[in-house]
Amino acid sequence: MRVLLVRLGALGDIVHAVPAALALAAAAPGAEIDWLVDRRHRAVLDLFDLPVRPVEIATTGVGEWWTSVSALRRRAYDAAIDLQGLIKSAMFARLSGARRVVGFARRVLREPLASLLYTEAVDPGTYGHVIQKNVAIATAIGGGVRSPATITMPLRPSAPPVEQTSAPYAIINPGAGWPNKRWAPERFGAVADRIRRDHGLVVTVTWGPGEESLARAVVDASAGAARQAPATALPELLALVRQAQLVVSGDTGPLHLAAAAATPVVALFGPTDPCRNGPWASDDVSVSEFHRCTCHHKRQCSRATRCLDDIGVDDVMRAVATRLARAAAAKR
Repeated sequence: MRVLLVRLGALGDIVHAVPAALALAAAAPGAEIDWLVDRRHRAVLDLFDLPVRPVEIATTGVGEWWTSVSALRRRAYDAAIDLQGLIKSAMFARLSGARRVVGFARRVLREPLASLLYTEAVDPGTYGHVIQKNVAIATAIGGGVRSPATITMPLRPSAPPVEQTSAPYAIINPGAGWPNKRWAPERFGAVADRIRRDHGLVVTVTWGPGEESLARAVVDASAGAARQAPATALPELLALVRQAQLVVSGDTGPLHLAAAAATPVVALFGPTDPCRNGPWASDDVSVSEFHRCTCHHKRQCSRATRCLDDIGVDDVMRAVATRLARAAAAKR
């Protein structure tokens, strides 16, 4: 049996799909599983030890699409599973030539028209985290095998971080793909100052492409408590995250990577739901204004004042104290 798993990107979404790949392998023993991923995000898959064969595709060039699609069709898939729920991802699943093209029921799709490209739709029922939703469709391929009781994230060993220190440190990650998910840098800076004063931790500010000035603004607002991390590729970011005592971040890829690494997390949520997208370990803490947000799942806020800005520095520091106390108790 050959199965194509379609989850093109990005960092956090791929992390949330990892348990589905493991569930699929368990539900269909002996199956050959290919994972179709955008070339820009292939490096994310390389962080995990998975029973899949990554298949890269350049989703921005139509000419390359057809070359990639031809290669997919030669694989003669028995089934293709669209974990992304977009018209584009459903199109690749359909064009793969798979006999079965499986996606989510229309009611839970981000782009409902994608359902027209499926031969089968799976209703994940009532689910909490998006990981559970993804696992539901993967287990359906194997005839409804029960979902795993625990979430497994088989990260590969990582090299030492590029910035090595013997002092315990926390990470603040201020960036996010949506402007509506980014907390104010001056508030992150104030949190860095308080973390250093209240908990004695050095604070490292991580950043991704296009976020260097944002990281610098956090450092400048930290009263000398924070330092800016060097530019990091994904393996280096993972190494930094793994050795941190704490990660404070909004809803973005590095947050989900930290959760996968079982690093203590304090997460900030505004337009997205922490119950669906947040850290899944019971000891982690989410500070959320989602319940009062009027611009759910929108990149830009429609209010004069963003719901995320209703989260104060004291709110985050209470969460930090709670999470560090839980981490200390777990070590005893």
